[in-house]
Amino acid sequence: MNYNREMLLRRAFLLAPLVPVLQGQDRQPNMFGDAEAYEQFMGRWSRLVAPRLVEFTGLPERGRILDIGSGTGSLAFAIAERNVRARVLGIDPSKEYVAYATSRNPYPDRASFEVGDAQQLHFPDASFDAALSLLVFNFIPDPTKALLELRRVIKPGGKLSAAVWDYGAGMRMLRTFWDAAVHIDPGAEKLDEKHMPLCRAGEMSALWRQGSLENVREQSIDIRMRFKSLADYWDPFLLGQGPAGSYVRHLDREKLQALRNEVKLRLSLSAEDTPLVLLGRVWSVRGIVPNRR
Repeated sequence: MNYNREMLLRRAFLLAPLVPVLQGQDRQPNMFGDAEAYEQFMGRWSRLVAPRLVEFTGLPERGRILDIGSGTGSLAFAIAERNVRARVLGIDPSKEYVAYATSRNPYPDRASFEVGDAQQLHFPDASFDAALSLLVFNFIPDPTKALLELRRVIKPGGKLSAAVWDYGAGMRMLRTFWDAAVHIDPGAEKLDEKHMPLCRAGEMSALWRQGSLENVREQSIDIRMRFKSLADYWDPFLLGQGPAGSYVRHLDREKLQALRNEVKLRLSLSAEDTPLVLLGRVWSVRGIVPNRR
């Protein structure tokens, strides 16, 4: 299979500024290892996006479904709730997330979780009827390799879908944070998640087509999140999850307060207890594994 060299080089270039952050998962295991913290930070967003991705994918009523990067379980639970005859397996590299999802699994007879790597799946060829991935694909070090592995384990004619945040403009919670961070600390520019690969319109669908998937379709999914106050928005950033949380952990008290003040200003909040609603946008893509590989 021939891949577009220019596209791959561009992805590598865009990912380069974030390499220290992503590789930091090895040095700072809590960046994506504290399930309780993740639930407060991003889990509430995941629970809103998950059923929308399931609907967009159009899963079969029954069969084996693979959830790639299952995290705290939002997508697997949404699949199990909607497709009562399907069996769902979620894999995630974080044993903490796997344990958390397992302990809160409302569908233990139809959903399960295990530690696994999307780039090196241990499953036999054509062993799943479909696969989905929620808010994960842009964090996979080699998304092309992961895509080929998923193609391998999905039956011909099966669906493969994924969704990633629009970090550039559409995910207002993170966009507000990084714009404020760069304003007070220009050095934060290189860590801004807008540099993430696969987060712009057309990039996920381009990857799917490079993987020779058929009937590829890309679509934005918009959700709205209500925050009760500035603290409801701000405090989860202090829990150390994701690139934004990792950045905050390294700020001294003075810079941290300056960042909070700048965030409040950009959110146009008249008081600490003023509620707010922010838009979150993901780019979702789906395709079909061809009968001839």
